[in-house]
Amino acid sequence: MRKQESILKSAFAAAVAVADPQIIVPQHLAKIFPLGCEPKGRCVVVGAGKASASMASALESYAKSHWPQIDIEGVVLTRYGHNSHTSHLQIIEAGHPVPDQAGMDGAKEIYRLVSELNQGDVLIALISGGGSSLLTLPQTGISIEDMRRTTEALLRSGAPIEEMNVVRKHLSAILGGNLARLAIARGARVEALLISDVTGDSPADIASGPCAADYSTYQDAVDILAKYSLGEGSIPSSVLLHLSRGLAGELPETLKAGDLQNAQVNNHVIATAYRSLQAAADYIRTQGYEPVILGDTITGEAQDVGITQAAMAREYLVNQTGKSLALISGGECTVTIPAGLKGRGGRCSEYLLALFAASMDLHSIAALAADTDGIDGSEKNAGAWFIPAIRQTAGEQGLLPTQYLAQHDCYGFFAQLDALVETGPTLTNVNDFRIILLN
Repeated sequence: MRKQESILKSAFAAAVAVADPQIIVPQHLAKIFPLGCEPKGRCVVVGAGKASASMASALESYAKSHWPQIDIEGVVLTRYGHNSHTSHLQIIEAGHPVPDQAGMDGAKEIYRLVSELNQGDVLIALISGGGSSLLTLPQTGISIEDMRRTTEALLRSGAPIEEMNVVRKHLSAILGGNLARLAIARGARVEALLISDVTGDSPADIASGPCAADYSTYQDAVDILAKYSLGEGSIPSSVLLHLSRGLAGELPETLKAGDLQNAQVNNHVIATAYRSLQAAADYIRTQGYEPVILGDTITGEAQDVGITQAAMAREYLVNQTGKSLALISGGECTVTIPAGLKGRGGRCSEYLLALFAASMDLHSIAALAADTDGIDGSEKNAGAWFIPAIRQTAGEQGLLPTQYLAQHDCYGFFAQLDALVETGPTLTNVNDFRIILLN
């Protein structure tokens, strides 16, 4: 049975490895800047996200070997604990998912650097998941504390990340294409390298699209707050005033496709969740399993998704034709925490505990769910896993999954079973990874 544990963890490792910035960043730089077409003029590198420090390190090494005559400079923001070694590029660690002063100060420095570009200069943006929180530079009249309160209210409401980011785009001086807008005004060329952690892999959605045309409007942002009954009392008055002014046409919208006509702006998505699922599937085949990729766009409440996939596993087991199967999926679930509960864990562990609880009759299944960035929610684990032996141990210890689900304490449940996935920061981020082994 312990072989199942090894297979689960190795499949996750394969999914993470294919999105390693140290490998994929040099590959794409060679395509974007082929021989003889290296950056000319000033080359400024900026970035934000959980993978961005590793992306910066990879870029710096590539530039040293291939652009020795080019002096690169810049600032990259990453989450605390996700740093990577660089010599010329400044790495700033800051708060995520709730923004802090360090992130705001770093975003100010990025804004300053881009505002000093000139005609013919090159801006290289290294963007990955988590950048929305890290690139917190509020519009005039909104403080960092206002942004913090707004983010916390959205997190607790259960709003999916896509909706959260629509609101944040319309409060930011950088997100929603505003960074590209600043570079365009200076006559600079923009090349953005993006590691996607969002469903659909749209540049407008990855870290709220600092260099991409945005499809959302102030009306969308206002509607989202109304949808979750977030108004006065939960959202600062400065934020509500800013959105109302934007709605009235007193403030410019986020960057639109028409603003990019004749502009030198390119967004390159260099890693995606689906490619990571495919890498895991390739590995699983070598272990005698037939992979079934359910998709990389699975969203919803983590507990609901866990229940749904338990039913799916049950159906596959009833109808399977003697093959061992592996159900593989990605996407980003949500966890809605009721008032008065703190909860411990994250969406991956919560999904897995719901799957565990809803599959008590499926004694042979094994499963793992983990965030590819190495951190799942409030604790320091990437996720959790179980095999039949873990289920047996839980029964012997009298651990009732439904009680832990009610308290949103998925971390506490799996910690007692020594069934946490603990990788530390992986320095990449292509969303969540889930796998169920059906023997």
